Amino acid sequence: MALIEADKISKKYTLGDVEVNALRDVSLTIDKGEFVSIMGASGSGKSTFMNILGCLDKPTSGRYLLEGIDISGLDRDELAEIRNVKIGFVFQGFNLLPRTQAIENVELPMFYKGVATQERAERAMDALSMVGLETRAKHYPNQLSGGQQQRVAIARALVNEAPIILADEPTGNLDTKTSVEIMDLFQRLNVENGITIILVTHESDIAEWSRRTIRFMDGQLMLDEERKATHG
Repeated sequence: MALIEADKISKKYTLGDVEVNALRDVSLTIDKGEFVSIMGASGSGKSTFMNILGCLDKPTSGRYLLEGIDISGLDRDELAEIRNVKIGFVFQGFNLLPRTQAIENVELPMFYKGVATQERAERAMDALSMVGLETRAKHYPNQLSGGQQQRVAIARALVNEAPIILADEPTGNLDTKTSVEIMDLFQRLNVENGITIILVTHESDIAEWSRRTIRFMDGQLMLDEERKATHG
């Protein structure tokens, strides 16, 4: 069974009198342990597709199955539970709480699961160690570089041991050297820990870190190719 299965997914939005077809009959599968990049110009449908994969939105038609579960029949609370347990999110803007230490930022997803205080702290430190930031646990975001802030965000995505990380332009605010460091981290998490990485990017050099590229155009799947990753 595929980890992710999209079966003829379409998504329509109504903007005033205009109907926008953001996705048109998209079908694909992603297996556990893949490293996939999703590309496309602005308005191509890649962000809409990512939102559906992340259970942040539902398709207008078609089916999205996550580990065999059809998300279209789930209510808001059930979707939130799936997001918290099965998916770790990493964003371009880091999305860290500015007045909260790194370790506390990493602990946040565990609050919603009711994890005890001591276990939260231990798991958060383990996650920070995985991204090489255990010595920065008590630092606030403004005391960290952009790359370090993104590592904290990745640790936060890892802390609930979700099998999937969805990363939306995770290197968009980083310089080239730091981007390479972050992509190397993603690749190690994929290879060594078996985490499925799905990455939205508009940069071809970032996409080359993955072993599969999916490209959207005008809401349709235009390219789906596997290759050996250029790096690593």
